[in-house]
Amino acid sequence: MATQPPPPSRTASVGPPSAGGMNAPPATTPGGQGGAQTQQNLNQIVLEYLSKKGYSRTEAMLRKESEKTDANGNPIATTIDEMGGKKYGRAFELTQNWIDNVLDIYKPELKRLLWPLFVYSFLQCVTEFFARDGTEFFQRFREQFESEFEDDLRALSAIYEPEHVQDNEIAQLYRNNKYRLTLSNMALQALVTFLESKDNEGGLIVQSIIQNNLYVRGVDRASLGAERSLAKLLAQRDGPQDVPAEDEGIPGHNPGSANLDPKAPQVLSKLSLGPMPMESDLMEDVKAELQEHDAAHPPAPGQNTLIEEFEQSIKREPLDDAAPREGIPFPPSTARDVAMEVQKVKENRDRFRIEGRSGGVGPGVSVTMFTFHNTFDSVNCIEFSGDNTLVAVGTAESYIRVWSLENQPLTSPTDPPSYQASTSRRLVGHAGPVYALSFSPSISIPGPTSNGHTNNSNSSQSQSQPRYLLSGSADQTIRLWSMDTFSNLVVYRSHNSPVWDVRFCPQGHYFVSASADRTARLWSTPQIAPLRLFVGHDSDVETVAWHPNNAYVFTGSGGGDRTVRMWDLQRGHAVRLFTGHTGNVTAIACAPNGQIVASADDRGEIILWNLATGRLVKRMRGHGRGGIWSLDWCVESTVLVSGGADGTVRVWDVQPNQDSQGKIVGEGGAGTKVDGNAVGGGAVSKGKAKKDVVVSPDQISAFPTKKSPVYKVRFTQMNLIVAGGAYLP
Repeated sequence: MATQPPPPSRTASVGPPSAGGMNAPPATTPGGQGGAQTQQNLNQIVLEYLSKKGYSRTEAMLRKESEKTDANGNPIATTIDEMGGKKYGRAFELTQNWIDNVLDIYKPELKRLLWPLFVYSFLQCVTEFFARDGTEFFQRFREQFESEFEDDLRALSAIYEPEHVQDNEIAQLYRNNKYRLTLSNMALQALVTFLESKDNEGGLIVQSIIQNNLYVRGVDRASLGAERSLAKLLAQRDGPQDVPAEDEGIPGHNPGSANLDPKAPQVLSKLSLGPMPMESDLMEDVKAELQEHDAAHPPAPGQNTLIEEFEQSIKREPLDDAAPREGIPFPPSTARDVAMEVQKVKENRDRFRIEGRSGGVGPGVSVTMFTFHNTFDSVNCIEFSGDNTLVAVGTAESYIRVWSLENQPLTSPTDPPSYQASTSRRLVGHAGPVYALSFSPSISIPGPTSNGHTNNSNSSQSQSQPRYLLSGSADQTIRLWSMDTFSNLVVYRSHNSPVWDVRFCPQGHYFVSASADRTARLWSTPQIAPLRLFVGHDSDVETVAWHPNNAYVFTGSGGGDRTVRMWDLQRGHAVRLFTGHTGNVTAIACAPNGQIVASADDRGEIILWNLATGRLVKRMRGHGRGGIWSLDWCVESTVLVSGGADGTVRVWDVQPNQDSQGKIVGEGGAGTKVDGNAVGGGAVSKGKAKKDVVVSPDQISAFPTKKSPVYKVRFTQMNLIVAGGAYLP
C-alpha cells in the first residue's frame, strides 16, 4: 500500500524544483540548526539555488528586489512617495526648516504658510487611511500653533479616521474652501524656487497642497506695509477669483475671530491690534520739526534725541498687525496735527516711567484730585481735556459748565465788548440731564514768548485747547460744542432713548455713542446721520470706549446682558464677546498697547481681557458697591487706575499675580477701621464698618477722598494721574 507524502513545509517550498526532481533546500539555518527563517536567509538560499541552476536573470531581479526590503521582509521606501502617511511629516518639516533659515525680511510672511500647510497635510493624511501617521503628525507639529489657533486645534484633535473628517465642521470648512494667503512677490518666488528644487524630498507634496487648497496672491512688497488694505488688494487682483473682506484665511472663518451665529463654528476672528500707520506727509513734517528742535535744544547726557525717540517708537510698531489706514478715512493733517505729534514725542521721552512692580513693591504714583463743591448732587459726569487746561461738568439741570484749570478767563470772539470774562462758561441747549461728555483730542502745545523760550500760558491757549466738546443727554440727542465760541454747532438725532455715553476717537473726527435703546452708533462730526449701528446687546448700552488704533469700538451693557462687545468699524459687526460680569458694566478702557481691555461694573469688580485670545486674564477687587465709574491706563500699559462711587482712586498692577486670595477690608469711603486698623476703602456708619469687601493683591495703592465720589480718572501723557469728583456731605 502506497503511503502519501507529507504536506510540503511553507518555508521549504521556496523556489521551483529542478528538472531532475531535486527537492528544494531544507528549511535549516546556514549553521545547520533548524528553526524560524528570516527573510534574508531565505533569499540567500534561493539565490544560491538560482545561481546553481543558471537562472541568472531571475537571480538578478531577486537581488534587486531584496535590496528594498528590511530584515523582516518589509519594503524599504526609497522615494518619498513610498513612505505612506509619513511623507506629509517629511514634507512639512522640510518646508518649516527652510522658512526658519530664510532671510529675515521674508520670514514673518512665509511663516503664515505653515498653518494651512499643517491643516491640509493632516486632513490629507487621515483621508488616505494613514490614521496612525496622521495622529503622529498632528501631535508632533501642533504645539507651535496653540497660541493663535487653539480653537481650531481643539476641533481637529477629534479626528482619527476618514469618517471623522466628514463629520467635523472645522475640517469641512477647510476642505470646502480655499485658504487665502497674501505674500510679497519676492517671497512667493523664493518659495516656488525652493519647492521645485526639492521635488523628490517633499517639494511636490507641498506644491500639490498649495495648488489644491490655497489661494496664494503675490503683491508688491510696498503694499504689505502701511498700504496693506483690502482696497489695495482688491485693486491689484488680476485673476477672476474675488477676494472677500479679509485677506487671509477661510472666508467667514478667520483664525482667531468671534462668530455670534449660534449655528456657525464658535471660532475667534483675526484682529489687527497694531497701531494705525501715520500718514506719510505727516510723518515727514513731524521728523523735520523734531530735527529742528533737537538742533535748538540738544538732549541732556544719556537722553535720546527727539528724532531717535520717534524712530524707535515707529520700529516697535508691528507692520503685519497694523490697522489699515485706508479702511478708515481721516481728513488731511494740519499744522496743528504736526504740533500735537511733536509734543507727544517730547512728553513720551520725558514722562515718568512706570515699569510695574519692582521687588514686589508697586510703583509710586500720585494723584491730583479736583473736587467740586456745592453741587447739591447735580453732577452726572466730569471730563478733562487732553491738554489739561479745561474741565467740563454735565449736570442734572440740563446744562454744561466748563472751567479753566489754569484759572484763565475763557473768552470768545463773539463776546460783546461789555462781557465780563470769567474762568468758566455755561453751555445751554439740552432739554434733559447731561450724562456724558467728551473733548476732542488735544495736547498741551508750548507757545513762543518774547525771549524765545516756550511756556504753557494762555498765549498758546487757542492752539492748545480742544476745538470741540461732545455731550449726550436724556433728551435723546448728542450735541457738538465749539470751544472757541462756546456755542452749539450741531445736534445729532438718531437715538430714541437717553444717550448714556459718548466718546471721541483717539484721532478725532469720528465718535461713538451709547444709548438706552440698546444700540451704539458711529458718527463723523460733519454728518448728522450715523455711519454705523452696532446692534446686539439685550439691555441698555451703558458705556463705550475706543481701541487705540481707531479700528475697533468696545461697548458695555447692564440689565440682563452684562457683556462687553468689541466691534469692527469697517464691517460693522462684533468680533469679540466678553462674558463674566455679575453687575452692570459701567466703565471700559483699552490699554495703549492695544492688547488688553479692562471693564468694570457696579459691583466694584474690574476684569482684564486678552483681545487676541478673547479670554479673561484676571479679576481685580477692592472698590465697594455703587460702581466704578472711570478707568484709564498708563502709557506703558502696566498700571491701571480706577475711580468710583466709594470715594476712592485705586491703582492696579495688571500683571498676573499668583496670590489670588486677597485681603478683607471694609466697604465705602475713607477712614474705616477693621480690627482697629485704618484702611483705605471703607466708610464709618455709627461706629460699624459696612459689609466687608475683598481687596485683591493686584492693588498697588488706594487714595480715599473725603466723601467725594470719583467721576473721572485719567493718566496724562506724562504718566501723571488726574481725578475729578463732587463733594457730597
